[in-house]
Amino acid sequence: MNAQEKNQPVSARLNHIAVYVSDLEKSEKFYHTLLNLVKIDEPFKDGRHVWFTLGPAGALHLIQGPNAKATHDKNEHLCFSVPNIDNFIAVLNKQKIEFLNWPGTEKAPTIRVDGVKQVYFQDPDGHWLEVNDDQGK
Repeated sequence: MNAQEKNQPVSARLNHIAVYVSDLEKSEKFYHTLLNLVKIDEPFKDGRHVWFTLGPAGALHLIQGPNAKATHDKNEHLCFSVPNIDNFIAVLNKQKIEFLNWPGTEKAPTIRVDGVKQVYFQDPDGHWLEVNDDQGK
């Protein structure tokens, strides 16, 4: 390590992402069943929070809130990667979850310029999610 590296501040790391949901049980089932996220202990123990591990990236924190319908922009989304996007699309179809590509064509993936295939869909509260097959190529 040289002298310049010693003086560099340590980057902040992601701890968790909080998502406000209107039906905690429904959202918990959605994220667990569709994405196979593993529930972890949550500190509040008040029945209004569910936490899922995101591995080294941190955690996903679902928070029960009032039933307020909000419109969410697709540009603001959570993104998850899976080993095989075609298998994931089959799960979306089986669970009757509508998905689309970036331009908005239904039932079609986007293939990015780097070859990563991706789809977009919404959770029960309308939060946008992207799932892609990026494996750190």
